[in-house]
Amino acid sequence: MRLPPVAWLALACWPLFAAPHGMLAGVARVDITPDGPIWLTGYAARTHPSTGVLQHLWAKALAIDDGKGGRAVIVTTDLIGLPRAITDPVCARLEKEHGLARASILFNSSHTHTGPLVRGNLLTMFDLAAYDRARVDEYAQKLTENLVQVVAAALGDLSPATLDYGSGEALFAVNRREFTPTGVKIGVNPQGPVDHAVPMIRVRAADGKLRAVLIGYACHNTTLTAEFYQISADYAGFAQSAFEEAHPGATAMFLMLCGGDQNPEPRSTVELARKHGDELAQEADRLLRANLSPITGPVRTAFEITELQFAKRTREDFEKETTSSNRAAVRRAQAMLKADDERRPVRHIPYPVQAIRLGKTVTILALGGEVVVDYDLRIKQEYGLANPMIVAGYSNDVMCYIPSRRVLSEGGYEAVESMIYYGQPGPFAADVEDRVFAAIGRVMTRVGVSSRRR
Repeated sequence: MRLPPVAWLALACWPLFAAPHGMLAGVARVDITPDGPIWLTGYAARTHPSTGVLQHLWAKALAIDDGKGGRAVIVTTDLIGLPRAITDPVCARLEKEHGLARASILFNSSHTHTGPLVRGNLLTMFDLAAYDRARVDEYAQKLTENLVQVVAAALGDLSPATLDYGSGEALFAVNRREFTPTGVKIGVNPQGPVDHAVPMIRVRAADGKLRAVLIGYACHNTTLTAEFYQISADYAGFAQSAFEEAHPGATAMFLMLCGGDQNPEPRSTVELARKHGDELAQEADRLLRANLSPITGPVRTAFEITELQFAKRTREDFEKETTSSNRAAVRRAQAMLKADDERRPVRHIPYPVQAIRLGKTVTILALGGEVVVDYDLRIKQEYGLANPMIVAGYSNDVMCYIPSRRVLSEGGYEAVESMIYYGQPGPFAADVEDRVFAAIGRVMTRVGVSSRRR
């Protein structure tokens, strides 16, 4: 039997007509591995640049379009953190060149400590020679172009797709805030709060072929400690590569969640980084066969910059700090004194909060900075019963740690000492959690998610 031309056309376009719910997705990736030796970041104990490449680093983008004007692009990067000095110019270009609103673009960093120093992040950790500063500047310029490129490529790849959501579990994260007679130190605290959830978004083509998965986990990406000088993406990189090897043609993306006070355990070998990555990849593979929840439109987004206040510190505090044996503390003090001399004392920071709601299936809440797990647990309690939540830290700007009220009162690295390496006056004022949650309430209201407390 011969089919008429119109029937042949319908068959040729069947995937387009068959796409459910009108959802579209596009996926892209770009290699962001530094070209040659560069200073690695995350550990102040390092004494020289990188010595090779263990894993390539990637920026990956997932574009989601509901077919009715709602659009979001999630960009994941195998980096310590992206500062606003990079994300703001990238977003400005994407708005001008592609009409993307700022609220529609989410940047997240895996927080690998075996990745390159990113200009504008951890400002006072190292005092680099001129040549090394130039290498960092060159990398930042290329990275900016890479980020624009990968988002443009994902938008260009938009096609009919099926999206689903599910959540599993991995157990290698442990709370690292260990209580000792002399205070809180970075160690192992098996009784401390954790969130072992592994949320996943699956993306399939209209014909059912797997195109991508986005998985998340709340744990510092620090299996590889300060003695490692090869460039890598740590456990998050091994998770992505293991999944992609098991599913040729699919792209695996990693979203860092609220892992500010969480560490992988055990750690300090490449084999352990691979083991933790395999655990995540295997859980993602298991979820592919689970009963996932379909994601439909609309896609709703909201973004705002709020303001977090620092506790009051005096000029005398920083003058005293200039005599510290910690060179990073001296550099922080000098920066604060210079700012005071120029009549621009650092008393607060801008703080980004973003929400992306995918139908009524799942909401991604993206918070800036190194967010401790208390925020994740409270957000899920207040917002997550009616609408599952993926709560990401390390998003849109990584300017310092973001302690909860509890962590701030207890002190320790996340609340106090870490501010030295970020070049912030440190610590925050007591209302930091209140200010963050006020902003969360505003963006969640704008995407239509209500708190249980209302």
